[in-house]
Amino acid sequence: MAIYFGVLQCLSVLVLGLFVGALLAEGYLLVPHWRKLSPDQFFLLHKEFGPRLYRFYAPLTIVATLLTVFTAISSWLIGYSERSLTLTSGILALSMIAIYFIYFKRANESFAEMSISADDLASELGRWASWHSLRVTIGIVAFGFSILGLRGKL
Repeated sequence: MAIYFGVLQCLSVLVLGLFVGALLAEGYLLVPHWRKLSPDQFFLLHKEFGPRLYRFYAPLTIVATLLTVFTAISSWLIGYSERSLTLTSGILALSMIAIYFIYFKRANESFAEMSISADDLASELGRWASWHSLRVTIGIVAFGFSILGLRGKL
């Protein structure tokens, strides 16, 4: 049992770290570029790359969250000594999914549908960047808790 949980836990930390790293890259590389574009350039770029970003981030988000939550539940069920750390990581991972549904789903759809006016685009991208920063911060904290959770004993 211990070996299976250890593998699950390491896989969870690895995939969560990959997810958070990808979000960091998006925040530091793509978002500043998007904010410099004219509305026409942004919508043209989003039309081409939005679906690609979704195909990359959707599975990564789902797998990272599921592994983190499954690890948290498993740690609780087997009486893992650091279960509070893994549980905290799982709850934070779930909150990142919640943020997607609270803000990003609608915002990304408005970009795809070009339903936001050119005049409002700059402020919406600012909001998008702020929500993204919150999500990245939560992800870093979740990743930290998942790493700390590795030190426990069964």
